Amino acid sequence: MEQKVQQRDPAEERAVLDAIEVWVEKEVRPIAKKFDLADEYPHDLVEQMKELGLFGATISPEYGGLGLSAWTYAQIVIKVASVWMAPSGIFNSHLIMASAIERSGTEAQKCKYLPLMASGAFRGSLGLTESNAGTDLQAIRTVAKRDGDHYVVNGSKTWITNSMYGDGTLLLVKTDPHANPRHKGMSMLIAEKTEGFKVVDKIKKFAYRSIDTCELLFEDYRVPAENLLGGEEGHGFQQTAGGLELGRINVAARGAGIAEGSLKMGLRYAQERETFGKPIWQHQAIQFKLADMVTQVEASKRLIENAALKYDAGERCDLESSMAKYFASEAGLFCSQEAMRIFGGYSHAVDYEIERYYRDSMLMCIGEGANEVLKTVIAKQLVDRHRI
Repeated sequence: MEQKVQQRDPAEERAVLDAIEVWVEKEVRPIAKKFDLADEYPHDLVEQMKELGLFGATISPEYGGLGLSAWTYAQIVIKVASVWMAPSGIFNSHLIMASAIERSGTEAQKCKYLPLMASGAFRGSLGLTESNAGTDLQAIRTVAKRDGDHYVVNGSKTWITNSMYGDGTLLLVKTDPHANPRHKGMSMLIAEKTEGFKVVDKIKKFAYRSIDTCELLFEDYRVPAENLLGGEEGHGFQQTAGGLELGRINVAARGAGIAEGSLKMGLRYAQERETFGKPIWQHQAIQFKLADMVTQVEASKRLIENAALKYDAGERCDLESSMAKYFASEAGLFCSQEAMRIFGGYSHAVDYEIERYYRDSMLMCIGEGANEVLKTVIAKQLVDRHRI
């Protein structure tokens, strides 16, 4: 379904950004180190996110959301990730699920779920990845068989964010395991937590801590047939791919946030730390690092803005969102590493927090399509648009 184009109020969106900036500095920054090191879920932040309307950020106002543009949403993510990347994941997967329902769901599905999701009363996730199927989603083995007015689901998912404390997931399944080509046998189900939907375990991670990334098991789990996204089988792969543009804009924004946060920390430290009788920023080697970092931060933002504005205009932006995600995530990795070098030995002390940025940055190079895969996507889309 074509992306809905809405008229937005710039003053209203500016007010939202200002409110988020105040919240990030007042509520997020003071707890980031403690919660990350303890790998503790930030329940209080989630409640604050509900009050701020973050769970309805991109949901249309007709369903109770803020209806923010993708570019405004990306700027929110940059602000949050520049202080602590992990909390952005709490509303990211949720909003991609909401976007899929709003884009591809039946009117009954929209009216039932979107108001609940906008308020945060129902918090969702994306049930895509399996142990044998990450980039190759067509290789999933989770099967849903029709049984009267229900589907019976058996299988498992892994690396599912928001699955422990969330209320349900948008579940990618095989409704026809023998279909050829494979994607024609894939469907998506709006899966609420009921009997047979089991959260097996929280995955212990060296980065992206505090967030409930879990393994899920489905054993004779029954889903009402009315929860088949869009009401027709066989469209799950296309429905998944349709959400990748917004998802890649989000991951790009997280990478840019990590890059910007790393730059700010490195810049501050370079003016405070002295060697050989002068602040280290006056050494040419440090100047080169700062110059490279700020250039990558600003270039990332422009690529994200370009992709987001095309998304907001309802234009195709698979190439632009892929470029933004690839470049900005690599910028996050680069800038956090350069900041680590600026901090020198102190970069390994958790009190300085830069090590968290470095740890979190690598995930952005993998999530929403590994960058090695995205380079092939970018090249193919480039050729496709410029056929001779």
